[in-house]
Amino acid sequence: MHLLMIHNMRRETMAFNFNHYNMTLALVFLIVTMNLSTFGVAQKEDLTKGASFIFGDSLVDAGNNNYLQTLSKANIAPNGIDFKSSGGNPTGRYTNGRTIGDIVGEELGQPHYAVPFLAPNTTGNVVLHGVNYASGGGGIMNATGRIFVNRLSMDIQVDYFNITRKQIDGLLGPSKAREHITKNSIFSITVGSNDFLNNYLLPVISMGARITQSPDAFVDDLINHLRGQLTRLYQLDARKFVVGNVGPIGCIPYQKTINQLRENECVSLPDKLAVQYNARLKDLLNELNDNLKGATFVHANVYNLVMELITNYAKYGFTSASKACCGNGGQFAGIIPCGPTSTMCSDRDKHVFWDPYHPSEAANIIIAKQLIDGDTKYVSPMNLRQLRDL
Repeated sequence: MHLLMIHNMRRETMAFNFNHYNMTLALVFLIVTMNLSTFGVAQKEDLTKGASFIFGDSLVDAGNNNYLQTLSKANIAPNGIDFKSSGGNPTGRYTNGRTIGDIVGEELGQPHYAVPFLAPNTTGNVVLHGVNYASGGGGIMNATGRIFVNRLSMDIQVDYFNITRKQIDGLLGPSKAREHITKNSIFSITVGSNDFLNNYLLPVISMGARITQSPDAFVDDLINHLRGQLTRLYQLDARKFVVGNVGPIGCIPYQKTINQLRENECVSLPDKLAVQYNARLKDLLNELNDNLKGATFVHANVYNLVMELITNYAKYGFTSASKACCGNGGQFAGIIPCGPTSTMCSDRDKHVFWDPYHPSEAANIIIAKQLIDGDTKYVSPMNLRQLRDL
């Protein structure tokens, strides 16, 4: 009887182990099947139209700041009034319509706008068509934009791309993911203005940076940090870059208003700093083109493009290059940002500036089209259509 009990126990143990093995096998099969089905869905996505991965500040923010506790927000009317995809509702873009990043992607044939990284629906296959990491108030330096409380600096934006990069590996598999990033994707960086406007030129906020650092030393810091950030993106397989320089920040309606300038005048110090930084940026991009094998860094001369619009605005169909279409305060409506209580012009496509800081969609279209198909006067060593086709 004792032997019979042992024999039965052995049979039960074998049966349990066999059933446990079968259950484990079924579970593994289920996981593999689910992964393969996800992989299969991603495989069916048309990736030939390319993707945009956008980094920077409020000039190209597509709504990331909507999800931050920050003083820098654009998800209030009448921002977005001409943005057709939202039916004229605000999206968090700091303009009346599309940003330069939106227009460039559209003109290059990409079927979707790059989605804000922080948006809850930025998940799954949608990331294959491009993601926007830009943040109003953000800059190259982590201290930049502290006045707004929260914002995403370039360091954080690159950290976030690292997360997306791993998601793309999961969706396409490592080999196809790398090919999609290196060949089909353009990395757009529009940053630097806030490092002057909301850091160096605000010494109380930036803990006395302007007192303790010469302009040369501060620009050195910016270039060294940006070199590191662009190199990190390269290490994550980015190969096609377009990097915008800093625009004529002394000519924006905010600067003209607070300095009580005449219509055709600009504030000299911010512009001088921008010119100084821009010269060093061009050298940096030449250096990276020489040193980072297989990468192409395109220099977008935003400063000269915007200065051309400001100087010769009538030639491009504008009636004003000094007054904000949406804003309040002073001669150029340049003190209080655009919001529901702002005065808004009726001829939005006739103003170079939408608000005290940002270009209108009409200006963005002219700038974007020059970057896409223009010559080396504004975009070098090639334009963005040529970059896409590399």
